[in-house]
Amino acid sequence: MSSIYDNIEQPILPELQHYLKEAYRADFCVGYFNLRGWRQIDADIEHFKGGKGQACRLLVGMHRLPKEELRQALAIGVEPERIDQGQAIRLQTLMAQEFRQQLTYGAPSAADEEGLQRLRSQLLAGKLQVKLFLRHPLHAKLYLIYREDRATPIIGYVGSSNLTLSGLRSQGELNVEVVDRDDTSKLEQWFEERWNDRFCLDITEQLAEIIDESWAGRSLKPYFVYLKMAYHLSQEARDGLSQYHAPASFGLLPFQEAAVKIAAHHVSKRNGVIIGDVVGLGKTLVGTAIAHLCEEDYGTSTLIICPKNLEKMWQGYIDRYGLRGKVVPISQVIQELPNIPARFRLVLIDESHNLRNKEGKRYQAIKDYIEQSGSRCILLTATPYNKTYLDLSAQLQLFLRPDADLGIKPEAYIRSLGGEMQFRRRHSATPVRSLLAFEQSPEPEDWQQLMSRYMVRRTRSFIKNTYARQDGERYYLEFADGRRSYFPIRRPQTVRFTIGEPQTDPYARLYADRVVDVINALNLPRYGLGLYKDKYKDKKDKDPKPKQPPTDEEQKLLDNLSHAGQRLMGFCRTNLFKRLESSGAAFIQSLERHILRNYVYLHAIDHDLPLPIGTQDTALLDEMGNDEDEDSLLSQDWETEDPHPLTPSPREGEGEQELLAPLSQLGRGAGGEGSFAQRAAEIYRLYRDQYPRRFKWIRANLFRPELKQHLQQDATALIGILQLAGSWNPVEDGKLVALVDLLQQQHPTDKVLIFTQFADTARYLARALEEQGIQQVGLATGQSADPTALAWRFSPVSNEKTIPESEQLRVLVATDVLSEGQNLQDCAIILNYDLPWAIIRLIQRAGRVDRIGQQAEEILCYSFLPAEGVERLINLRGRLRDRLKENQEVVGTDEAFFEDEQAREMLLNLYNERSGVLDEADEGDVDLTSEALQIWQSAIDANPALKGMIEKLPDVVYSTREHEPTGADPEGVLVYLRTDSGTDALAWVDKDGNSVTQSQMRILRMARCSIDTPPLPRHPQHHELVTRGAELIAEQTKTVAGTLGNKRSAAARTYDRLMAYTQHIRETTPLLAMGTEWENLERAIEEINQHPLKQNAIARLNRELKSGISDEQLAKLVTFLREHDALCVINPEERRDGAQIICSMGLFRG
Repeated sequence: MSSIYDNIEQPILPELQHYLKEAYRADFCVGYFNLRGWRQIDADIEHFKGGKGQACRLLVGMHRLPKEELRQALAIGVEPERIDQGQAIRLQTLMAQEFRQQLTYGAPSAADEEGLQRLRSQLLAGKLQVKLFLRHPLHAKLYLIYREDRATPIIGYVGSSNLTLSGLRSQGELNVEVVDRDDTSKLEQWFEERWNDRFCLDITEQLAEIIDESWAGRSLKPYFVYLKMAYHLSQEARDGLSQYHAPASFGLLPFQEAAVKIAAHHVSKRNGVIIGDVVGLGKTLVGTAIAHLCEEDYGTSTLIICPKNLEKMWQGYIDRYGLRGKVVPISQVIQELPNIPARFRLVLIDESHNLRNKEGKRYQAIKDYIEQSGSRCILLTATPYNKTYLDLSAQLQLFLRPDADLGIKPEAYIRSLGGEMQFRRRHSATPVRSLLAFEQSPEPEDWQQLMSRYMVRRTRSFIKNTYARQDGERYYLEFADGRRSYFPIRRPQTVRFTIGEPQTDPYARLYADRVVDVINALNLPRYGLGLYKDKYKDKKDKDPKPKQPPTDEEQKLLDNLSHAGQRLMGFCRTNLFKRLESSGAAFIQSLERHILRNYVYLHAIDHDLPLPIGTQDTALLDEMGNDEDEDSLLSQDWETEDPHPLTPSPREGEGEQELLAPLSQLGRGAGGEGSFAQRAAEIYRLYRDQYPRRFKWIRANLFRPELKQHLQQDATALIGILQLAGSWNPVEDGKLVALVDLLQQQHPTDKVLIFTQFADTARYLARALEEQGIQQVGLATGQSADPTALAWRFSPVSNEKTIPESEQLRVLVATDVLSEGQNLQDCAIILNYDLPWAIIRLIQRAGRVDRIGQQAEEILCYSFLPAEGVERLINLRGRLRDRLKENQEVVGTDEAFFEDEQAREMLLNLYNERSGVLDEADEGDVDLTSEALQIWQSAIDANPALKGMIEKLPDVVYSTREHEPTGADPEGVLVYLRTDSGTDALAWVDKDGNSVTQSQMRILRMARCSIDTPPLPRHPQHHELVTRGAELIAEQTKTVAGTLGNKRSAAARTYDRLMAYTQHIRETTPLLAMGTEWENLERAIEEINQHPLKQNAIARLNRELKSGISDEQLAKLVTFLREHDALCVINPEERRDGAQIICSMGLFRG
């Protein structure tokens, strides 16, 4: 009687293993052959001698999927395929590829690796021979075992089991034993006929080669795994390079063309991109080219929003390159955008870092327009964030929903809290994979990971190292027409000016400890009005105060007063000192304005008039966007809902400027308290009559008497400084004298760009230089009507303008708000008349002229410093810093003087003219995609053979390199995986299986090695840790690929409700979270996330949700719909392959 093997009561695998041990050869015929499954019987044929009649012959017959076979059999009007030699070879190639693909499925294991190596050895030794039967699909499963046994020399098994892991072990199979001599003889003949068929092709050597080239084959250099990581991480960049073609008319350099193509890919895939290249790399041209590509590909038109002073420049780009565009100055968006039809499906925002305040009216106006028109976005900025990472988040939210699932989470922050559960406890309402979650993180690693998806950012050093060619010791970029743009050397130079004796030098009297002590002692009540609010008792109180309590509107204004708190007071204190460093003239003007504004308040208090409240907002802290004195009307960039916003006429502007004019211009005796009080009364009338809408007005008696006391104290103290300084005479200004000498003696004909932080200093210098006989001097501040025209006159060649020499400018005095979008590279000399406390600002100033197209070999960067050295400067800054810390008046993260050693070192390096001090050390990182592309491109440029080699490396390959662990960088494994939704993800897992990081940038840099780095033997834990890393990534991304649609869709609302409901049940009544009904509910929730709802289900759920269905009833309804196949559209043939391991690298001690 024949035995039946069903893999339930009677498994077939032990029978095969038993008889193979006694056999000398075997013949197998299967439909499918799982290479990893061979290890179940490899030990049982190891004793075969190999060769003819002494080996295992394996015939593989299935080369077409069942559904393909059925489709071909039933096809109408299609002749059955006839096999020929050419077709057979093509099928052989396809099957070889299928075997190769097999080895990339799932996670590797040590047992699989050792089994595959034994399989390769047996293939090469001739103990196993494999052929493909290609004449027609062969479904038969036959196992013939030949033994030295007179009774049963051949034992056969016929049935359904393939030579796979499941075929030999799993249920659902049925096989029968054949031992009858006649039957086994017929089976033997049947096998021989097919084995010897002319369309039965041998692939034994090919299979050995496939294993050898796989992760289970020969040892691989760590450098090759590193390059494979870079290759795949740069996929989007390479896709963009191949998919998009920048028009030749733009004359882009290679790095600019790459940025255009990569960014176009981001715009297409993610609806927006930030171009964050550093100053001088041509972001304006890149942005224009991206807009042109989008217009061509999507038929869009482009709305360009830019600073007012760049409107003319952008209109020039529209005209020159034929964009279907419109330019709107950012100062006019509140008034203009509501009237612009939603036809601009692409919005380009220049200097987008100005949109940091999500509560601002301009921000809201722009965001509303983008949402209503469904626009994609291009954001241009050289400083993606200025003070906090929230600057980045605000810009991203112009085109990203803050709660959208990004597929990544701020894992460095989560790790610092002690895990995701701690994050959820602390931020219970925040989705962990959203922009809102990233806003909680202070970790740079998290923001690098986020920005790698949305930003293209390259630094000058990156461009130089990646794209530039070398000519001797100089590097250059080459335009398509052969022109060269060289990278100049930034040469720091010091202009030393003498600070004289206090008796003869007015600056010496100001730049002294006594003056700093007065600044430190100021109360600054106008900047902290909220601290002076009077307290009122409730009307029901038996003894209410006699004063009238605030109205509801007044109370709202009081609540919002001094929202920025002590930061504004710190800002004012710091700003006064910065103006003192800048120039005595600017400092004196600031003191006078401050005193006058105090007296304006005193006038209102004395006459029981309402106080005019100006900017009480953190926007005041943004010095990059404001070069005017905060106490000047010119500094107020007011946002008003009035459809006809006030714009002072020249007459009005002159009115205040005349009242706020320097005392030296008003004659002697003008600086007494009486004079200030008289002028303050006139200014109050000017505010009330001509500028009422520029202020918020509030009753003075809502504040405590200390307000008047402190206003008077500060005014008196500052008047004392004015009297100490005396009148300001430019002829006695040692710093100005040094500047004039530099312009007349050292650089009498050269173009020179002079930078200062403050418009008052800029105006003072421009006027003084002209009085000293220096001609062709221009002035550019935030109030300049047409800075583009000034840039053209100063740098006509780089702007391709023909301007008569008599109308050109030789010297341009400018503040830091002179936009980086301007081409100023006709000039190669810049002068820092004052030193910004944010070190990066000095580097950015150099970048204003160190731009693409600069012809000079070196940029001279002069800085004005006291001849006696910088210790006095450092000490005075330190005294101010100590006061700020004492009062907790922290200004912001951009103030470098809080980092004592760094600031001290920078000043000393400038003073000593140390080379490299103004290079772009503070540029920050490039974006991940660009860095990966650079690694890949540099490698294949140096060794072109690597391109084909790395591209052909199969997935799952690994290597191990030596690594000396630290607390932050432990031993472990780097895993690169692609999720089933197509998202690339990386994980670094330590030896204990814990996540170190999933930051792609950090992992890529940790994998860095050279082509000479030797591989180490595989660590025993390697494959186990790879599996753990893949599990961590899968856990993180398992719900990312859902199809919930927008937040208000039936699917999204149902999913959110049921997720919250199930979480509540698990936490409160865990005994209910089990059983068949619970499992069906969990499956239903997963299907809602993974598949679209059926139309009837959408209608039913919308109706029930609207009627207020309870969570429990909703759960029952969803389960009912699923049980009756009425919930989701699920294709039964849909198959999710799961995540794909790309490669891994072990990091272990040697």
